[in-house]
Amino acid sequence: MKISEILQSNRVTVSFEVFPPKQWDKIENTKALVREMSTAEPSFMSVTYGAAGTQSGFTTEIANEVKNSGITPLSHLTCLTSTRDKIHRVVDELAQNGIENILALRGDIPEGFVFPDKQYFEYAYQLVNEIKSMGDFCIGGACYPEIHPESKNRVEDIEHLKYKVDCGVEFLTSQMFFDNDKFLNFYEMCRIKGIEVPIIAGIMPITNAKQIMRSIELSNCSVPKKFYRIMERFGDDPKSMKQAGIIYATEQIIDLMANGVNNIHIYTMNKPDVAAAIMNGLSDIING
Repeated sequence: MKISEILQSNRVTVSFEVFPPKQWDKIENTKALVREMSTAEPSFMSVTYGAAGTQSGFTTEIANEVKNSGITPLSHLTCLTSTRDKIHRVVDELAQNGIENILALRGDIPEGFVFPDKQYFEYAYQLVNEIKSMGDFCIGGACYPEIHPESKNRVEDIEHLKYKVDCGVEFLTSQMFFDNDKFLNFYEMCRIKGIEVPIIAGIMPITNAKQIMRSIELSNCSVPKKFYRIMERFGDDPKSMKQAGIIYATEQIIDLMANGVNNIHIYTMNKPDVAAAIMNGLSDIING
């Protein structure tokens, strides 16, 4: 099933993200995680594009496991440092395996990186156009509730996002955020500027103190004082911090739903117990 069809149902959706292993000999462990997470019945499950330079085939293998577990897979595809020929091989591989949903991403540009030649895509919209020319895929894109790091301001950021959507992106998934007001303001501005596709809110359950610092560094997102106080109080106690992180993420989701946001994506960090705990906390809300 295409993600666009799932999101058109007007029901609450909660999806998970998983990432492939770095080594092939760990692939069965990751498949087991997928099977365990699938028991929570997410609306769909996305699979990141390799890991730390691993082959794209890892992503396809895990996406197939998602499909075999009865869950709709969404395969990430990052074009940075991948030639057009490589992109074509990956898209053909996905098509051959019956995977019809792709999250088209550029990827982060390393400091000092220069695109070698025109065989490489510089922007996500170019990747979207290429995928569209290759078959009937449902294509998603990423968005930044607190402005893309390379954008000058919010107005420019929304303009670039609108252009990407106009190229054929059928839904957007946000980067993580910890302040719901930031997302809700972004959501409203997107609608004002004519971005009408579903916007999925990306939630990262922070379950240990070290993780939050790394997450802030990667996402460039702000963290409310409320969460800093939680980290200060429980950060030295792993069990308490894990429980507090799960509760905080669950409360974030409930507040978003109360404000009319029906589509949620959980960055699970390959932790089935965390994903299951959040789903349990939302069970009546999702099924109501």
